[in-house]
Amino acid sequence: MEGNSRHQVIKRLQADLPRGSPFDLTILAQFGVSPQLAAHYAEEGWLVRLAYGVYAFPNDPFGVHGALLFLQRRVPGLHVGGKSALALQGVRHHLGSRDTLVLWGDARFSLPQWFTERFPARYVQGALFDWPDTSLADNTLTMPPGLPDGLRVSVPERAVLEMLYEVGTKQSLEEARNLFDGLRSPRKELLGQLMSCCKSVKAVRLFLTWARETEVVDVDELLARHRLRTGSQKRWMSQMADGTLLSLKPHG
Repeated sequence: MEGNSRHQVIKRLQADLPRGSPFDLTILAQFGVSPQLAAHYAEEGWLVRLAYGVYAFPNDPFGVHGALLFLQRRVPGLHVGGKSALALQGVRHHLGSRDTLVLWGDARFSLPQWFTERFPARYVQGALFDWPDTSLADNTLTMPPGLPDGLRVSVPERAVLEMLYEVGTKQSLEEARNLFDGLRSPRKELLGQLMSCCKSVKAVRLFLTWARETEVVDVDELLARHRLRTGSQKRWMSQMADGTLLSLKPHG
C-alpha cells in the first residue's frame, strides 16, 4: 500500500511540476514529499539529485533560464548583469554561445557546481550602488522580450556601469570599450540617477571619459544635472591585470 501511495505522489509531481527547471525540498514539501522520500525517488531513478536538497526530473534538459529562475528564489537581488545583460538587449561584440554568464546579487553566494557545470558563469556580489530607495534598484531590472516571466536582467544603463566596475579585473578594457561603443540612446535621467548613486569612482570616470569621446550623451549636461562621485580632482590611476596603466581625469 505504501509503495502504491509513493507511486501516486511521483505521478502527481510529474503532472504538476513544470519542466525546464530544478526544484528543491521546499517545493517538494508542498506535494507531501519529505527529504527521505525525495532521496528514495532519486535512488529509484524517478528524480535526479543535483545537490543536497536540489532535484530535477531525469531526461529534463533544463536550460539556463529555468536554472536562473530557481536561483533567483534563493539569492537576494540575483540578476543577469554587466556584459551579459547588454548582450541580451542587443549590445554585443563577437559574443560566443559559451561566453561566461555574468550574474550579480546582493548576498555572498557561490554558484553551485550543478549550475556552473552546465552553464559557464561567475557571480559578483556587488555593492556598486548606494540606492536612495528600493524603487530605483527594482526599476533598473527588466525582463527583455523573449525571456521567461520573472527573469531579472539589468537595463542597459545599469549594465554598462556594472561592466565598467569590472574593467581591469574580470573585464578587459578593450572589450569594454567595444561594448560601450555599441550603446545607443541611453535614457539620460535614468543614467544620471544611476551614476549619482554609483560608488565606483573608476566606473563613473571611465563612463564620462568614453562618453565624451563617443558623444553618446552630453557629459557637461550630465555633470550639471547630477552630483556624481568622481573622487578628488586628481587623476585616478590604476594598473590593470594585463599590466597596462589606466589613467582617468575627474570629469572625462
